[in-house]
Amino acid sequence: MFITPIDTSTLGSTVGSTTGTGAKNATDPQASQDRFLKLLVAQLNSQDPLNPMDNAQMTTQMAQINTVSGIQELNATLKGMATQFGAMQQLQGTSLIGREALIEGSQLGFAGDVGRGAMNLKTAADQVYVDIMGTNGEIVETLDFGALGAGQHAFNWAGEDVDLSKVAGFRVRASMADQPVTATTYTRLTVSSVAFANGSMNLQLQDGRTLSYDQVKAFM
Repeated sequence: MFITPIDTSTLGSTVGSTTGTGAKNATDPQASQDRFLKLLVAQLNSQDPLNPMDNAQMTTQMAQINTVSGIQELNATLKGMATQFGAMQQLQGTSLIGREALIEGSQLGFAGDVGRGAMNLKTAADQVYVDIMGTNGEIVETLDFGALGAGQHAFNWAGEDVDLSKVAGFRVRASMADQPVTATTYTRLTVSSVAFANGSMNLQLQDGRTLSYDQVKAFM
């Protein structure tokens, strides 16, 4: 006997309201299986005893309901993982408040009259200087760090006797055996608050700037 296949596309939907119990049943794999079995039993009860249902067709329909249920369970699992990830991201964001963010640039981040900066040396250097630069391009002061290894280094500069409004930033001069060493400069700014929008984390910094999480090179 050939029968009309059960439409499994409707097993995840309910008639009437989509809130409360109806909404729950719409995504409940067990509820979908129950509806399928009721439809299957109804077909079995109405079949011709002399021409029973085809076994292959029944097997196909059973496989279909298993596929539907499996997809619903997978969706529920992914939804739970997304919720957990969002909670972890918010917890991580809260822990960043008060820490220093390293932003690629040559400006100093000030805490009072102390200027804060950082650099990353591509290779080791036997001589490293940091020039504090004025707004007219003049050198306000030079800091001598001697030899430094490759990697990230932070520094503070006390500008007690300097008009900080006339400080433009800093530059790094590094060398090894009189050969220049590539140095990347970073501004150090304190994270004052964290916000979340459309699944992404945004950081508000002490100077009023708001940057996305991926724009920060590192945290201290």
